[in-house]
Amino acid sequence: MSDVKSENRARFGVPANSMVFARGVRKTYGQLEVLKGVDLDVPEGSVACIIGPSGSGKSTFLRCINHLEKLSGGILLVDSQFVGYDLQGDKLYEVKDDLLCRRRAEIGMLFQSFNLFSHMTVMENLIEAPTQVRRIPVDQAKTEAEVLLRRVGLADKVDRYPRELSGGQQQRVAIARALAMKPKVLLFDEPTSALDPELVGEVLQVMRDLAESGMTMVVVTHEVGFAREIGDQLVFMDGGVIVERGAPREMIANPVSPRTREFLSRVL
Repeated sequence: MSDVKSENRARFGVPANSMVFARGVRKTYGQLEVLKGVDLDVPEGSVACIIGPSGSGKSTFLRCINHLEKLSGGILLVDSQFVGYDLQGDKLYEVKDDLLCRRRAEIGMLFQSFNLFSHMTVMENLIEAPTQVRRIPVDQAKTEAEVLLRRVGLADKVDRYPRELSGGQQQRVAIARALAMKPKVLLFDEPTSALDPELVGEVLQVMRDLAESGMTMVVVTHEVGFAREIGDQLVFMDGGVIVERGAPREMIANPVSPRTREFLSRVL
C-alpha cells in the first residue's frame, strides 16, 4: 500500500478492507442542500444497494464518489485515496485533470442511458478507453474485449453499432466497456430504469455474475428484489441523509424506521 493510502487510513480511521469510505459527505447547490452528511462504508468485494424516493440524493452521492460532483463538505475515499483532491497538511487541493482522469479510470460508472458512442461498433466502444487512457496495445485490448463480450453474452455483436442492439444489449455492452478499464469499483445509477420490462432480467443477470465474482459495486436501484438477493447491505436514503441501513433481507422484512417501512410498502 502506498504511503498516501496508509496515511489516509490512519488519519480518517478507514477500515482495512474499505473500498468506498464516506464521512459527513455534503453537497449543496446554492441554498439547496442535497446531501446533508452521508456516512457509508463499502468493503472490497461487497455490494451496496441504495434505494429511496426521487430527489433523496442517491444519484448525487453516486456521482460524488467518482468526483463527477465536487463535495461541499466531508470526506470521500476510494481505495483509501481521494479521487479529485490531494491532501496537503490540513487542506484539500483539487488535482489536475490528467491525474483526475487516471484516478477516475479506476471507477466504472453505468448510467440510466447507455452512453455508448453511436458512431463506433461494439468492439470500438470497448477498446477506446483502454487504448487511449491506459495506453494498452490495440491487439491486447481487442483480445480482452472479446473475453468481456463473451462474459456478458454478446460475443456475436462485436461489429454491430449501438442502434442495432436492444436496450438490454446496449446496457450489457456498457457494462463490458466499464470492465475493460479494470476498475476497482463499479457504480450503477438505476441501470435498468430505461429498459423495457422484458429486458431487465438480462442486465440484472450480468450484475449477479459480477457480484458473485467479487466485484465491488454500489448500486442505486429501484429493483428491491435484486437488492434482497445480491446486496450485502441495503441503504435507504431520504431527504439527503441515510435513514436506515442493514442486511437486505432483514431490513426489507422488518424495517425499523417508519419512513423506510412506508417506502417499501409502496415499491414491494
